[in-house]
Amino acid sequence: MARIAGVDLPRNKRGVVGLTYIYGIGLSRSQEILAKAGVSEDVKVQEWTDDQLTTIRGLISDEYIVEGELRSEIQLNIKRMMDIGCNRGIRHRVGLPLRGQRTKNNSRTRKGKRKTVANKKKATK
Repeated sequence: MARIAGVDLPRNKRGVVGLTYIYGIGLSRSQEILAKAGVSEDVKVQEWTDDQLTTIRGLISDEYIVEGELRSEIQLNIKRMMDIGCNRGIRHRVGLPLRGQRTKNNSRTRKGKRKTVANKKKATK
């Protein structure tokens, strides 16, 4: 079982795809890591030797911010934006989309379940 940065990599997948299971590593970054380590992208994770595994593990721990450290850094960045009161920080605080999307019809992911507001009743004479 290959374990890198606290994540168990799937054994039966190609190395380039297996590395993407680590938070903070996508396809292009996994290709870059395997190229630096000198490991073929087509070799499956279970076929990695111990030397290759330690090389990959060392590269990731030395050169990249991944998993818990990356998550905490992102949360600190969001908190900083909220503290300084910039537009993105305000949108985070209110729970609305940040990047200019319209909110009249969509944006249910950020706003949550619909809250129906009843119509005003007309006054009778």
